[in-house]
Amino acid sequence: MSDQASFPQRAASWPARVKEYIEELQLEMKRVTWPSWKQVRATTGVVIAAIFAFGLYFAVIDEIILRAVKKIFELAAK
Repeated sequence: MSDQASFPQRAASWPARVKEYIEELQLEMKRVTWPSWKQVRATTGVVIAAIFAFGLYFAVIDEIILRAVKKIFELAAK
């Protein structure tokens, strides 16, 4: 029953807690060091290059494994 008694208190304090959260969030966002547009472009380029490199790597590995499995099935079919 104590949970029911505390619910109205919690409900009444909700706007104050939300306001405090937003104030703390705004303060924290002012402390953030945002990257420059040049840095964003450079890191985006690195990410895109890495995606293509990993894609190529996995395509080569996939082809090697595919050929190995086909070879195994050919040998097993004889």
